[in-house]
Amino acid sequence: MPNKGMYIKDIKENMHLEGIFLVKDKNNGVTRAGKPYLALNLSDKTGEVKARIWDNAERLGAAFEESDIVKIKSYSVLYQGTLQLNINAIEKYTCDGQTLTEFLPSSSKNPDELLAELTTHIDSVQEKPLRNLLEAFFSDTEFVNAFKVAPAAKTIHHDYLGGLLEHTLNVTRVAKAIAAHYDNINLDLLITGAVLHDIGKTRELSYSKSFDYTDEGRLVGHIMIGTEMINQKIASLPDFPDDTAMIVKHLILSHHGQYEFGSPKRPKMLEALLLSYVDDIDAKMESFAQFIKKEKRPDSRWTSYHKLFDRYLYTDTFIDDIEDGEGAVKR
Repeated sequence: MPNKGMYIKDIKENMHLEGIFLVKDKNNGVTRAGKPYLALNLSDKTGEVKARIWDNAERLGAAFEESDIVKIKSYSVLYQGTLQLNINAIEKYTCDGQTLTEFLPSSSKNPDELLAELTTHIDSVQEKPLRNLLEAFFSDTEFVNAFKVAPAAKTIHHDYLGGLLEHTLNVTRVAKAIAAHYDNINLDLLITGAVLHDIGKTRELSYSKSFDYTDEGRLVGHIMIGTEMINQKIASLPDFPDDTAMIVKHLILSHHGQYEFGSPKRPKMLEALLLSYVDDIDAKMESFAQFIKKEKRPDSRWTSYHKLFDRYLYTDTFIDDIEDGEGAVKR
């Protein structure tokens, strides 16, 4: 691929810039004066930026669609505290599949290292049926390849390549740490639920060109997909105990905690209750962190208003990731 041009992380206010980006969102709008414009969200592997086409919006907009790669000429401005690109030229750009990772955000962590650590947690499971179930998934090359790459969500939290693996490992770590304070937890069962709770997202989400829901994801959802995947693996394991199968499926079906959060069942075991809270904690912590990283600026201690959380977020205590001279991340 020719020179991509500017990366989003390097864009500053009042810059003339050219670059190649993914169109994450494309929406039509009309100004107060009745003039049509286009509102875009552009992305690359380093982040996202809002963009607007004010002039010739209909003509320029006809040349590309949402999820296309485009080449733009623009000028960067600060609007209501947020960086925005005003585009004066845009064209669709043909890109081969090998370079698409340039335009999709990715985890900063090494997926092989994350998977190796997750495997140590799997190896700690002593109950043979649970260990066999976990190994049935993680010896499946097709599943593992998808699990290492998939995002954990389309938006909100861990919405980047490798996000599902990162989120799963976080949930497993935190669940084990909390369980150490209680005497009544079946740790093998908790680890199994933590590792498998979101496996349905490998099929719920599409992530080859942009992040979106598959037809199966929209119609069935990752909780039911994950339960079906577990049923299929259990069917391949001889003499898997019926009660154990039922309990594992309850962990998956109840991990969103409440009916209004999309959980078909509410937790009815200690392990299920703990899993639901840890899943929610990790999602919210990452969502807070992502929003603060995106909004943190030297002239204010506050982000803009976060609609989902219904509040402004304080940024002054936030410790960002900093790379040392050898590329390692320090806190």
